[in-house]
Parts: sequence; structure tokens; C-alpha cells
Amino acid sequence: MHMITTDEAFREAVAGELTVAVFKTTWCGDCHFIDPFMPDVEQAYAGRIKFVQIDRDDLPDLCSELNILGIPSFIAFKNGQELVRFVSKLRKTRDEIEQFLDRAVSVASALPQA
Repeated sequence: MHMITTDEAFREAVAGELTVAVFKTTWCGDCHFIDPFMPDVEQAYAGRIKFVQIDRDDLPDLCSELNILGIPSFIAFKNGQELVRFVSKLRKTRDEIEQFLDRAVSVASALPQA
């Protein structure tokens, strides 16, 4: 997963194709819980979704702008616009993450082509 370290890099990353931004921190236990299976999830969605990761502590202004309160948070973007987000205070399972990703692909495919 490509790590984003600047606001500018984030805006460039979400400017085009369907991109899911994963907001995490180094100290978050629930963030570490998803680490073992996320590479497999990324591989399963290769060619359909681009994934980027943002450390909430590194980009607090961006996270404030996007209203990122809980972590990990997942937000799907296409052409710079937010499509859907997956945020809950409960630990996220692989199945729940994949359901969110399926929804993101569905919403993105329903949009008119640019």
C-alpha cells in the first residue's frame, strides 16, 4: 500500500481512478489487526481499486478536513470526490472491509464516465 505523506500527494492520489484511502496510526491496535490480511485484500482488488495509506498523526489538517475521527477509516474516492466511507468504532473484519470495497466498486461503476 502506497504511503501518503503530504496533502498534495493525497489530492493527486485520489484525483483519478477509484482509490481507497486507509487512515491509520502506528499506535492503533485495530489498525494493526488488519495488517496481516490487507495485502491479500489489495491483491484481490488489483486492477479495480488503488489503495493508499495515510497516518492520521502525520496529516492532522487533512484528517480534520475529511472528518476522520475513528481509525482505521476507509474512504473511497474517484475523480477527487468522496464516494463512500467505512467508519465504525468497532474492530473491522476482513469480510466487512471486502463488503465496503465491493460497494465502492459498485458506486464507482455507476458514475458517468469522465
